[in-house]
Amino acid sequence: MKIEANELRNGNIIVLQNKLWLVTRTQHTQPGKGGAYIQAEMKSLEEGNKRSERFRSNENVERAHLEEISMQFLYKERNAYVLSHQETYEQFSVTEKEFNANPAFLEDGMILNGVLYEGRVILVKFPSQVTLEVLECEPSLKGQTATSSYKPATLSNGLNTMVPQHIEKGMQIIVNTEDCSYVERAKR
Repeated sequence: MKIEANELRNGNIIVLQNKLWLVTRTQHTQPGKGGAYIQAEMKSLEEGNKRSERFRSNENVERAHLEEISMQFLYKERNAYVLSHQETYEQFSVTEKEFNANPAFLEDGMILNGVLYEGRVILVKFPSQVTLEVLECEPSLKGQTATSSYKPATLSNGLNTMVPQHIEKGMQIIVNTEDCSYVERAKR
């Protein structure tokens, strides 16, 4: 499907030179001289390399025809992850590069969104936040509340993150899957 370059948005997937590119950032620029253009930063979904491209505002760009489906994580097999389509139960085997976040966030039975292009999975999207248990962290220090200070913590999935001083071992916290940062303490 062709769209004008000024309709490009972050998260769009386009076809450029027979490759799929995920648009990560766009900026519309109108210089004093000459025509307006769109500066787009993109990431290749096949190779993972990044590219910056300049399009004239009225230039046509090929937007990939995608299908978004709900998938359930089943198991890991060597260096592949097996996911099942929620409605048809068709199984897909994907590698780490198809995930938009660290696969360490995967839990048995977790529901994810899969993006299909021509019948194959090109991207697996995690929920933006997950709840995890703090397995290890330093004890809270008294008198450290005047400034916001953080301490390292090991989470139930094996990843490490920085948490506020009031967080203790055994607590449930909400973590951002994009950068593994602490969001808040989970509600009980």
